[in-house]
Amino acid sequence: MALQLDNEGAMAALAAALAEVLRPGDTVALSGNLGAGKSTFARALIRALGWMGEVPSPTFTLVQAYETPDVRVAVWHVDLYRLTSPDEADALGLFETDAALVIEWPERLAGRLPADALRLSISGSGDAPRHLTWDAPAAWEGRWPPLLQS
Repeated sequence: MALQLDNEGAMAALAAALAEVLRPGDTVALSGNLGAGKSTFARALIRALGWMGEVPSPTFTLVQAYETPDVRVAVWHVDLYRLTSPDEADALGLFETDAALVIEWPERLAGRLPADALRLSISGSGDAPRHLTWDAPAAWEGRWPPLLQS
């Protein structure tokens, strides 16, 4: 299935709905081309979790952690764009934390992404609407997609 997100507000609303159902240990994998809106989605999700400060891109730091009580669920915002090998991710300790993970450029992990990760793919750029498609494993049943739940 797919959703059309007509503007940044629609993307923020979807990210906020995801924040409502996010649990410790969840992994959300955000794929898409440069400028598709991965960071915009991640920022909106982190703000919806309660973070009141700036949400910088972790492009250079690779990982930006947001901990409770400043957010409802501890979350690591991860940007793997600069990785040249999946082995480089080992030093980050991504899968040794209880925090939820929001990972941009998850394809850099090759086959290391957890099987129960929610995989979101955003397409589009510029002022055009974005299209979001997903692969939601059984661990997300009843939680995703949140805007389509009855």
